[in-house]
Amino acid sequence: MVLVDANKVERVFRRDSIEIRALDGITLQVEQGDFLALMGPSGSGKSTLLNLIAGIDRPTAGTLRVLGVEPARMSESELARWRNRPIGFVFQTFNLIPVLSAFENVELPLLLTKLSSAERRQHVLTALNLVGLSDRADHYPRQLSGGEEQRVAIARAFVTDPTLLLADEPTGDLDAHSAAEVLEIFARLNRDFGKTVLLVTHDARASRYARTARHLDKGVLVDQPPSAD
Repeated sequence: MVLVDANKVERVFRRDSIEIRALDGITLQVEQGDFLALMGPSGSGKSTLLNLIAGIDRPTAGTLRVLGVEPARMSESELARWRNRPIGFVFQTFNLIPVLSAFENVELPLLLTKLSSAERRQHVLTALNLVGLSDRADHYPRQLSGGEEQRVAIARAFVTDPTLLLADEPTGDLDAHSAAEVLEIFARLNRDFGKTVLLVTHDARASRYARTARHLDKGVLVDQPPSAD
């Protein structure tokens, strides 16, 4: 089953008379159960494509279907409801709320559901345990390392049991050890829980954890990684 189906997708940004073609005719399919690492240098269009898939942005041309619907055709209120359940999103900068504990940050998406307090607690503790942070539930972001903050963010994305996990440079602000821990968590979510993962990164190590890897260069999917020069 195809969860993400992009057909000749373009995204053009205009600044005054200047046209910036961030994505140029992207055709890509992500199958259910895949762990796809979308590789490429900064400015290659990776995050732009991820934002289109998440419904944060809309394509200039082409068609993009995600989980059977076209996010570009949905209203903002429909998108908000849609993102909260079948889509889990992990950001490079963690996006945790500083005044909330790890437990409360992970619980946030569940507050929009009909789960009872006891059910929410069970889901949150299960998610924190999965990322190895059950003993940090009462800690605030300032009391956590960068790697721990990102693991809390992954637990928050996973707690609603989404169909598709999207991650935008999730290891970009982490040291090598923490980055490896985070990539292993995504691999485990894919391997043991059957989660479909689409991870964009310029970190070449990510391809060792993913099932498949594709490369973007200047808004175009290429067969080989772009050269370093």
